[in-house]
Amino acid sequence: MNLRKQYEEIEKTVLHSRACLSCQTKGRLKPEPEDDIRTPFQRDRDRIIHSKAFRRLKHKTQVFFSPQGDHYRTRLTHVLEVSQIARTIARALRLNEDLTEAIALGHDLGHTPFGHAGEAILRELHPGGFEHYEQSLRVVDVLEKNGEGLNLTFEVRDGILKHSKGRGRILSDEPVTLEGQIVRVGDVIAYLNHDIDDALRAGIIKKSDIPQRFLKFFGDRHSKRIDKMVRDVIFTTIKEDYKKISMSSEMEEMVYEFRDFLFEKVYYNERVIQEFKKAKRILESLYNYYLENPHAIDAQALEEKELHRKICDFIAGMTDRYALYTFEKIFIPRSWAVP
Repeated sequence: MNLRKQYEEIEKTVLHSRACLSCQTKGRLKPEPEDDIRTPFQRDRDRIIHSKAFRRLKHKTQVFFSPQGDHYRTRLTHVLEVSQIARTIARALRLNEDLTEAIALGHDLGHTPFGHAGEAILRELHPGGFEHYEQSLRVVDVLEKNGEGLNLTFEVRDGILKHSKGRGRILSDEPVTLEGQIVRVGDVIAYLNHDIDDALRAGIIKKSDIPQRFLKFFGDRHSKRIDKMVRDVIFTTIKEDYKKISMSSEMEEMVYEFRDFLFEKVYYNERVIQEFKKAKRILESLYNYYLENPHAIDAQALEEKELHRKICDFIAGMTDRYALYTFEKIFIPRSWAVP
């Protein structure tokens, strides 16, 4: 009995005609036998969850540098929230939930320690530049499993590579699948809502700082805001006949305004910026140290002939606490133990 084939037949009858069917994947970089229980996208999801890069996300910054409180988001909780939001949208639209989940769980595997501050300094230092979405693809293609990579499907790899938008357009038909587009939108919905939540918790802003037009439009609670955004995406996409994953014009305009508010009041807040300046100095010091002392790079790091690339991979893979520990070990004098 081949359970995978049975499930793939169910997909054909249940999923929307625009869904990416598991049996229609464009395949993997290296051909391999199919599983008799799991579909290709289910296998991709499992490979991501069991990867070392995924486990390291629990100690990587989302917004607030090495947070001490138990309730602040980390990069791991962020990808879980993105996955939940994206799966809700995918299921409501009868798209491929397994593909959506795999992309969502893998989309930030290449993120640096200290969040976007780490990304910014590696972009400056590495001669080839640095983008976390490109590094995420490099993680699954090359770095995991001691250089073997996870050998994921084309559709998951495409979604990982094209999930990011920075301050650019949120809605895009650039991912080749609607499932990839869902993760792109779900990423925004997740971070807009949890970052404002964490900013309030940290005292970076007060609720009275949030313009009333946002509270009136989105709602005054975390759950209400997410629910309104998710519903808008679902029903607008249906209304637009699945041409691409869509938002109503009113929602899109308000989301852009809300994002601008976060950049101004939270991400560029002076208290946040001062902490990230410290983080940048830490990573810059480490990068330059390894340029002068390549032998000091962890012996478990991937064999890579090009030194800048090797250093970039090594530092990008660090957690916040490992970067701090390494910096302290290298640059902070230790007390001399007197017998």
